[in-house]
Amino acid sequence: MKTILITDSCSDLPLEYIENNNIIYMSLTYEIKGQEFKDDFWKTTKSKEFYDKLREGELSKTSQVNSHRYYEEFKKHITQNNSIIYVGFSSALSGSTNSAAIAREQLLEEFKDADITVVDTKGASMGQGLLVYYANEMLKRGDSKEEVVNWLEENKLKLSHWFTVEDLNHLKRGGRISSTAAVVGTLLNIKPVLHVDNEGKLVPVEKVKGRKKSLKTLVDKLSEKIVNAEEQIIGISHGDCIEDAEHVRDLILEQYKVKEFIITNVGPVIGSHSGPGTVALFFLGSSR
Repeated sequence: MKTILITDSCSDLPLEYIENNNIIYMSLTYEIKGQEFKDDFWKTTKSKEFYDKLREGELSKTSQVNSHRYYEEFKKHITQNNSIIYVGFSSALSGSTNSAAIAREQLLEEFKDADITVVDTKGASMGQGLLVYYANEMLKRGDSKEEVVNWLEENKLKLSHWFTVEDLNHLKRGGRISSTAAVVGTLLNIKPVLHVDNEGKLVPVEKVKGRKKSLKTLVDKLSEKIVNAEEQIIGISHGDCIEDAEHVRDLILEQYKVKEFIITNVGPVIGSHSGPGTVALFFLGSSR
């Protein structure tokens, strides 16, 4: 029996890694001006094109993956006598992982021996992506399904997620901050620093003045939490602001020797809510 690793498009891994490793993914969708697009790791839409539309004031509405699509995908592998690990976007931010769980229950009624595990990462973007990366590398190394699932469950709440944003209005639209906070924060050049908590929710933690300070605060959070830095793959995702992402990388390299960085654009579904200029930092820590 082969173990199939499946994720969704909010894991924000580089497309090259997804394709080179044949990782199956479920695409969430987004809609701009009544036209629906697939979130497919920037395969069909360029990130700059998407973020420029947001900069011009276009609104992007997002949709989760429904249970029928999960049912069809899971069934394909179950009927080939394979087992499945699905590594999903935080259930506190999207209904997709719950849809996957519903599909699993439906399949277990039909196929009593179906071996499907749904892992709610309580994470997003490269936080979810790094868990997919580690799971994939473990499977390539020959680790069992049980070992991979155990590792994911033991480590998912140690995967630290730290974000800052450039434009507060995107957080306001998503209901993360009030209209007053957005107006006052914009006037005072306040940049929030947020993280994804143990429930998988995006929560504001600090307000700092100015962009440079907000980027440095991300690195300060890493310094507080990181363990075994030399063995770590650090994820940095950004909303079409590569220079800022590289600045965060350079600040980290001033203090730590790390194994590798994966720097990638925040995908369009998460980017619809966080906006251009988002910078997010992900690493394994003592806790989130």
